[in-house]
Amino acid sequence: MKLMTRALAALGLVATMAAPAVSQDGEPIKIALIHGMSGSPLEAFSKQTHTGFEMGLEYATDGTMSVNGRPIEIIYKDTQFKPDVARAVLAEAYADDEVLLAVGATSSGVTTGMLPIAEEYERILIVEPAVADSLTGPESNRYVFKTSRNSSMDMQAQALALRPDENLYVATLAEDYAFGRDGIAAFKSALEGTGATVVSEEYVAQGTADYTAVGERLFNALKDKEGRKVILIYVAGSGDAPGKLQAMDPSRFDIELSFGGNILPAMVGYKAYPGMEGAVYYYYEGFDNEINNWLVEEHMARFDGPPDFFTAGGMAAALAVVKALETSPSLETEDLIATMEGMSWDTPKGEMTFRPEDHQALQSMLHFKIKVDDAVEWAIPEKGEIITPDMMNIPIGREN
Repeated sequence: MKLMTRALAALGLVATMAAPAVSQDGEPIKIALIHGMSGSPLEAFSKQTHTGFEMGLEYATDGTMSVNGRPIEIIYKDTQFKPDVARAVLAEAYADDEVLLAVGATSSGVTTGMLPIAEEYERILIVEPAVADSLTGPESNRYVFKTSRNSSMDMQAQALALRPDENLYVATLAEDYAFGRDGIAAFKSALEGTGATVVSEEYVAQGTADYTAVGERLFNALKDKEGRKVILIYVAGSGDAPGKLQAMDPSRFDIELSFGGNILPAMVGYKAYPGMEGAVYYYYEGFDNEINNWLVEEHMARFDGPPDFFTAGGMAAALAVVKALETSPSLETEDLIATMEGMSWDTPKGEMTFRPEDHQALQSMLHFKIKVDDAVEWAIPEKGEIITPDMMNIPIGREN
């Protein structure tokens, strides 16, 4: 079976957990996974997150799916990528299903609507895989913890990959919602003091397919500049923005494209950009540690393909949950919060730490250079260096 087929198959499957190997006499610990599973191309991200979360629970509990003698029960909820539905199903999980905590969601815009529900019910919400900085910002609250990276990490790592100086001119393209606007704000912040200039910002609606007009505006903003000219693309779900702009031949104006890594099916299109440098949250060959080695080996065995971008994120969330459950003096929310603030734990990407001030997980990113190998169906984000948390200055979102 081709590598691409294997990767796509992994997106549509959820890991099947083995029956617990030990006696479990305690009441179940209920955890809700609340993600969009229908209604958007982003549902592939949700499926990966669920697979990684289940595999993370398996790894962290040595296959027992229990903590301190209490079995873990996962309750699945579909947000349908609608904020009102997300709020309703999260409230249902806390009130009716009596979950201890919830994990979600996929879209930053949808997840924003869930934050006040966690505060209303005084229960923990672990954000994974939504990205926007605002999810741990002033409108968030002390019940929210975030294992996913944020836009500042994306953009600061991306800025480092561009090696900015006074000769760099950048025009940006992003989607017009929290993910995109937070990302570009973080990118501009990362460039401060480097001498680089952002000459134009373009924002498009989610689902945009025609980039002709916006591409011409971006080209016009850059084409007469003296120096290195780059279009920075920060688009998650709209139709192949890099491909559409590349088809307009930016090279005629000596304009480069730059954008971060993505899930493996999307990385197929990156073969059109050999040598491009950027930053990515995770690539399975980029991290060498015991947890990642287990994840890669087990995922290959179960799904006939490697773990992807959000699989690692789901696993990181599960490992955080189990660490908190094992080390907290009780399962009362206040004890869990006290345990998780400042907590460090190991993940497929190495160590993460919940920053006490805003509960954002500080973590490493991967600086890559695109390599094309005919034997691999997607472009390979070949490891340049690990960008560690101390190399980035991630703004504090809120003070608890």
